[in-house]
Amino acid sequence: MLFKPVGAIKQSIREGGPVEQRRTRAGQIAMRNAAMRLPTLSLPPEGPPAEISFLSGPRFWYQTLFCFYSLQLQTPFKITPIVYDDGGMDVVTKSRLLQVVPWMQFEDAPDTEARLDELLPASHYPTLRARRRTYPHLRKLTDIHIGSNKCRLVADSDMLFFRPPDDVIDWFTDPQLLYMQDVETAYGYPIGYLNELAGANVPEPVNVGLYGLTGANIDWGRVEYWCRRQLDDYGPSYLQEQALTAMLFASEPAKVLSRVDYVVMPDALEGERPRAVLHHYVDVSKQYYFRYGWRQILDLAQKSCGT
Repeated sequence: MLFKPVGAIKQSIREGGPVEQRRTRAGQIAMRNAAMRLPTLSLPPEGPPAEISFLSGPRFWYQTLFCFYSLQLQTPFKITPIVYDDGGMDVVTKSRLLQVVPWMQFEDAPDTEARLDELLPASHYPTLRARRRTYPHLRKLTDIHIGSNKCRLVADSDMLFFRPPDDVIDWFTDPQLLYMQDVETAYGYPIGYLNELAGANVPEPVNVGLYGLTGANIDWGRVEYWCRRQLDDYGPSYLQEQALTAMLFASEPAKVLSRVDYVVMPDALEGERPRAVLHHYVDVSKQYYFRYGWRQILDLAQKSCGT
């Protein structure tokens, strides 16, 4: 007799059972296939200097593509997506992305490693460099912001824009610290402990699905210390990158995006009929992402291209 791990059973129950999981998986496969047929974006008119950064690769390229596509469709000027290699980027994946967004740019792994070796050497930052190898989420912080003097806008791939994101459009004209809000505080470590480490009150509840941060203002020595202490005192957490990023917002004021417009984990009603500007599809809301969300973006894409 075969037994499923308890965690898998609990997850299946939360996601509606095996039948519903199969429906979600079928939607995910359909989304990936549809990404290969997305119409090529026409080059939008130039506006203010506008860039958005993603960490992506062969596993998530189609989600990155849909996320950026949805943002560009809702923005009246050109945005340049910069994709940082999550460790697996290859020629095929790049060609698929460039076929749809010809002006997409890439930061390749060897170039990033060279930058890290120069500016975040393992001899001085052993914890960050070691943790980055085993915990790819950390690369969203280290790889994108190390050596940058810009305030960079960073996005997760599992998001979609359904309305013009006025806050983001304005941000490109006046870049500043910015973050969206989670459904609850989810840092993987006690908030009192993080406040003590940071020497200030860490804002709650930061969600790093979409945020703006200035790399030049990051004290990487402090981040190294925070990371080491967290691992020593409590051990690793899947949410550690979100905790470290939230701690960086403790020392400077930031614009906080509306929970109503920028929704983390939409419910069934919102997932099927979006009213918000953006959805960040975490946890059980993945089912609405793979079943419904991307299809609406595909419809918009086809209408915009007259197909």
